[in-house]
Amino acid sequence: MTNSISEIRDADCIFITGSNTAESHPVISYEVVRAAKRGAHVIIVDPRRIPLVRQATLFLQVKPGTDIYVFLAMMHTIIREGWADEAFIAERTEGYEAFKAVVEEYTPERAALMSGVPAEQIELAARIYAFGERVDGPSVYEEDRGHSTILYAMGITQRSNGTDMVMTLANLAMLCGQVGQPSTGVNPLRGQANVQGACDLGCLVNVFPGYQRVTDDEKRLALAQAWEVEELPGQVGLTIVEAMHAVAEGKIRAAYIMGENPMMSDPNTSHVEQALRGLDFFVVQDIFPSETAQLAHVILPAASSLEKHGSFTNTERRVQLIEPVLPAPGEARPDWQITAEIAARYDKKMGVDRQLDYWRYPSAAAIFEELATVTPIYAGMSVDRLRGEGLQWPCPDAEHPGTSILHVGKFSRGLGKFNPVEAIDPAEQPDEEYPLILTTGRVLYHYHTGTMTRRSEPLDWIEPHGYVEVNAQDAAAVGVEDDGFVVVKSRRGQVNTRIKYSEGVSPGTVFLAFHWREAPANMLTQDFKLDPVAKIPEYKVCAVRLENPPEKNLVSRRESEKVR
Repeated sequence: MTNSISEIRDADCIFITGSNTAESHPVISYEVVRAAKRGAHVIIVDPRRIPLVRQATLFLQVKPGTDIYVFLAMMHTIIREGWADEAFIAERTEGYEAFKAVVEEYTPERAALMSGVPAEQIELAARIYAFGERVDGPSVYEEDRGHSTILYAMGITQRSNGTDMVMTLANLAMLCGQVGQPSTGVNPLRGQANVQGACDLGCLVNVFPGYQRVTDDEKRLALAQAWEVEELPGQVGLTIVEAMHAVAEGKIRAAYIMGENPMMSDPNTSHVEQALRGLDFFVVQDIFPSETAQLAHVILPAASSLEKHGSFTNTERRVQLIEPVLPAPGEARPDWQITAEIAARYDKKMGVDRQLDYWRYPSAAAIFEELATVTPIYAGMSVDRLRGEGLQWPCPDAEHPGTSILHVGKFSRGLGKFNPVEAIDPAEQPDEEYPLILTTGRVLYHYHTGTMTRRSEPLDWIEPHGYVEVNAQDAAAVGVEDDGFVVVKSRRGQVNTRIKYSEGVSPGTVFLAFHWREAPANMLTQDFKLDPVAKIPEYKVCAVRLENPPEKNLVSRRESEKVR
């Protein structure tokens, strides 16, 4: 996030896309509601009528995979009408003319044809965002323009053009000068607790801690010296989907999966299962025996976040301490202790000569101390300084208060770069055989693959089973009644689940959450076309059809519900 969560409440316009904020980030959604009650415009671009639409002044319901046409047409309108912040563009950006030439081709009329959103609504959204207009009059800020903020999540990144989508939103913010000020910016809402921290500390395939590229010889040498090793690998690794393909091809023979459940969260899970079953050696380290752990040769019991010391970095770049409130059960240990013990035993087995205490960290605090020395954005942090509310990175020295807003005065790269982006359609389109578009996501009462929330009796009581949301028109076409059973099929597999009539999805679109092991949505999603930069699969758009279930299956499912 370029900005902080608390700034949302003072925004004049909140532009939300690819985020079911109320159900996936309910605490942040409270800030959106506060802003709306104080007079802010809320604009939502989404294929579904999500709960937060109740607070919206403008809802642009797009056909899945076509939202990029809306974004490009908004920028076309802003430039055509003279609403762009010319001073900001001239002083703080580069590449504007090449970007402008591309956007010229994307008129609101073209976007309306592709997305289903009326051209006049696109133009209205462009004006409200560009000027940071409020429902109730002048901005709460004193500048000529009001302050507009963009919130987005995996609805736009889990796509074959996800990187282009994010760059398009960055272009939109720069075009209107909505960067580097309070209540503005481009703000991704992270999907899991501490995923921001994991990225910060090098759990990406192309960077070391602090986003230092593995291909940078100077940075790599400095880190090798700090870690007292001769050299570090300089080639970019495989992302999770690429790695699973390599497993299936026999190029990877062993795997160690920690805190991840690809048997539910990876696309085309039939392919994932086939790959994992073919491993020579497979280790899973987790707090519960997940669907993935069922396939492992060895399961290592890890301590949960309530049972260990450490730090979490949240979606606004805030690093916060965690302290144990419960003892870890049985033989469960913090992840770092397990990993360090394995590494120490490997060194001993292989006769590697290191200092005696190389892997023997006395505490999580000692690890954080080392972390601060090799991660420039954390350099000024310490365990003592994190007590209380924590600190937001970058925090370059011990006197620095942390950074609530990025890119104030100038961008971290110097000039902000406009990236010309063309619209690219989803990799898989509906056809006669598979006429519907499936999009996936979450529901309020469950989290990710359900390994924790579905063990909670109150949450399971409220939302005990999965369902596919279908417009009544599409349900009628296959003759399935509301709350009846239906088969959802794609080119990769099928799931049997209940049907739920919903006016929240347009005809031609169906929605299935991916929490349900009985109806795993990712049996249906595709893994053949990845984003060329981020290597993210297209979870949010795939072609499916609905069928009536076999009668014997229908009976068995009903009987299982009675038993439950």
